[in-house]
Amino acid sequence: MPLSVEEALQVALQAGAAVHGTTSPNPPVGAVMLSADGELVGVGATQPAGGSHAEVMALREAGDRARGGTAVVSLEPCNHTGRTGPCSQALIDAGVAHVRFLHPDPTIPASGGADFLRANGVDVAQLSGNAPDLAPWLTAVRLSRPHVTLKFAQTLDGFTAAIDGSSQWITGEAARRHVHADRRRRDAIIIGTGTALADNPSLTARLDDGLTHQPRRVIIGTRDLQREGFEQYPGITQALRALWETGARDILVEGGASLASSFLEAGLVDAVQAYLAPTLLGDGRGVLARSVGPSLADAASFHLDRVTRLGDDVLLELKRRD
Repeated sequence: MPLSVEEALQVALQAGAAVHGTTSPNPPVGAVMLSADGELVGVGATQPAGGSHAEVMALREAGDRARGGTAVVSLEPCNHTGRTGPCSQALIDAGVAHVRFLHPDPTIPASGGADFLRANGVDVAQLSGNAPDLAPWLTAVRLSRPHVTLKFAQTLDGFTAAIDGSSQWITGEAARRHVHADRRRRDAIIIGTGTALADNPSLTARLDDGLTHQPRRVIIGTRDLQREGFEQYPGITQALRALWETGARDILVEGGASLASSFLEAGLVDAVQAYLAPTLLGDGRGVLARSVGPSLADAASFHLDRVTRLGDDVLLELKRRD
């Protein structure tokens, strides 16, 4: 059955989402090939760094059926030769007649694919909408540093632990499963030395589905902990620079309160994940260790992007106001 371009785009977005966390420093792109009569003949997604891009994977599956057809891609086909060849040229060589893409490629070396395709007789148009799984990468490229998400779990009245320090478990099983699934989509998870000493977290993605991708585990602080399998940096600036230079584009800050405050004070939080439990403590440990603004006008401000119910808990996902 023929697919519309809009339907094909949804398939491409799903393909990109499936590889989120495995492609950095490249973006998690999804691509779909429709034959000349609109049949779905190929689906592809970005392979780990050094591997094929999404368009090449979709073309490989489509074979000769791509000739005269339409490519639907979540990101503008690249126009440069790096560890792989330019996808724009691969589409031309395959005889693709139409290309529809969602986001322009913001990287200077790779941009220009749409113009190159048009110059070679391909009908090209940009689609409206957005690819949520590309958002962190797009932000990272724009800022030349990893995209930072601050994550915490708290009671309804704003505490991450009770007065006695107990915090396991504020949220329920469904929320914890969601955390592990989300960790696997990140390039790195960051904690401070205080959290490392107090909780000794593994920071691994523990899911029984046979997939093995794990984020890099990072500690920030000057106390030398020498934890096997962990990277450690003395401060935020050094950590972000090192992570960027070694390919990390999407990172998660998980604690503690002092580190969260430092990221907010530095204006380095691009998104927030707030897991809210239907529990009231009245007193305890807060999300932040100190004030990050003397008034509401000076507070770190975000807009609500998505609300998800996880059992009895609620996940609020926020994006930074630009």
